[in-house]
Amino acid sequence: MESQYIGSNGGLEGRGKEVEVANKSSVRGSDVILRFLAFASTLVAAIVLGVDKQTKLVSMTVVSTLPPITVPVTAKWHYMSAFVYFVVANVVACAYAALSLLLVLGNRGAKKGLALMIITLDLVMVALLFSGGGAALAVGLIGYRGNSHVQWNKVCNVFGRFCNQVAGAIGVSLLGSAAFLLLVLLAMINLHKKHN
Repeated sequence: MESQYIGSNGGLEGRGKEVEVANKSSVRGSDVILRFLAFASTLVAAIVLGVDKQTKLVSMTVVSTLPPITVPVTAKWHYMSAFVYFVVANVVACAYAALSLLLVLGNRGAKKGLALMIITLDLVMVALLFSGGGAALAVGLIGYRGNSHVQWNKVCNVFGRFCNQVAGAIGVSLLGSAAFLLLVLLAMINLHKKHN
């Protein structure tokens, strides 16, 4: 059941518009799915790291002649500025993903300026999330391995659950970064198709 017909010049007409409409709806569907994925992953990343806290009893030697004392030590995400930046970046990206999802669903391609603004902000979110993930990953690696050059000891051998949650949050946030990156790439491909 094709919607082609023979035009006045004897050729088949009508199929090009049908393909164009099908491409727009498939792009629109992938746009909505990617925005929802970005929203969900940045929300999960912010929550996972935002509630991350672990308390352990650690033996400390105050004076070498006295026995070591055991003190409770707590690791919290807001003790490190890189983790604070990571959580804030994911909260900002999550709020933007929710807003852009509503705008994309409500716009329906009517306003070209809005589409350009959304594409630009998608690119900003890619940069924001990758920078937040990179900062958190750098601090996480120091916690995992330590740094013998500056005498920083590793802490992930003590706070294992805390470090595992940090790693999980970074991984989920990178999924959100990839979703925003795919949105930008899809917009570039669509722009290229329109001009060719």
